[in-house]
Amino acid sequence: IEVQLCFPQLNSSCKKPTHPRTEAMLIYVLLSSISLITVALNLLVIISISHYRQLHTPTNLLLLSLAVSDLLVGLVLMPVEIIYIETCWFLGDILCTLYYVVDYIITSASVANMVLISIDRYIAICEPLHYPNKVTKRRAQTCVCLSWVCSVLFRILLLHDHLEKPGRSNSCFGECVVVINYIAGIIDLIFTFIMPISIIIILYMRVFVVAVSQARAMRSHIASVTIQRSGTVTVKKTEMKAARTLGIVLVVFLLCFCPYYSPSLVGEDTSVDASSIPFEIWLAHFNSCLNPVIYALFYPWFRKAIRHILTLKILKKYFSNIFLYS
Repeated sequence: IEVQLCFPQLNSSCKKPTHPRTEAMLIYVLLSSISLITVALNLLVIISISHYRQLHTPTNLLLLSLAVSDLLVGLVLMPVEIIYIETCWFLGDILCTLYYVVDYIITSASVANMVLISIDRYIAICEPLHYPNKVTKRRAQTCVCLSWVCSVLFRILLLHDHLEKPGRSNSCFGECVVVINYIAGIIDLIFTFIMPISIIIILYMRVFVVAVSQARAMRSHIASVTIQRSGTVTVKKTEMKAARTLGIVLVVFLLCFCPYYSPSLVGEDTSVDASSIPFEIWLAHFNSCLNPVIYALFYPWFRKAIRHILTLKILKKYFSNIFLYS
């Protein structure tokens, strides 16, 4: 088999990646389908929450931010990865570096959104009396903006050496590689995985304890007596369902992102090549496709909104005020 170079006129050119034709076609079809589904479903989430006034709640604003980051994964990151499975990187070192900066910013923002969602559910379940005062739409908007700004600043700081010298990790022309050294990988591991995941697990453990105690109180028919004597409030069933659904989202998030951080966990450098995206990266990005699928399975309001959008009822006057919750 004749070896093809990315730049035949250069001796330092990379070899062009090749795959068997059948295998390549299957990869293209599979990954393209995932990308299209990711864009379509997250676009439906964004339209639903943005259009219907009833869905303009603090929790849904956090879900909206998460859907935006997931949409960017399917709209920006996945197509680039699909294109360069069978070809070389011809866009230059600067765009290569910027691509990875955008990639890491979106990932950090997704993690930050997960933490905000966990805090929101914790307050809603464990401190229901204070929830309306503590969690407002304005505060949710502020937290979302701060999460994105902090993600941008953190990733620029972490990848400043690659921004100062684009292409520093490339071994040949036609390659797009970013290598995160062990120290930077540890910092990344701590601030975008260990700390957020620890916060999420602790908060959801507290939520689980409250949920179990509420269930026991209801089964023993003393909930009403408890409310009269202690002044506590029984958590709404809708709040518990939301906590369960978002808990599933967080578990799926953990399963998808754990393999990505495995190099840092074992003390190795993290290397990512745009022309040969490893399974760990695609698994992390696949999480962006799974989130809206979970919403569709567990949120009746999302299923109703999808029907209204697909049947174009959403275009009718005053339809933004329609009641979506069961």
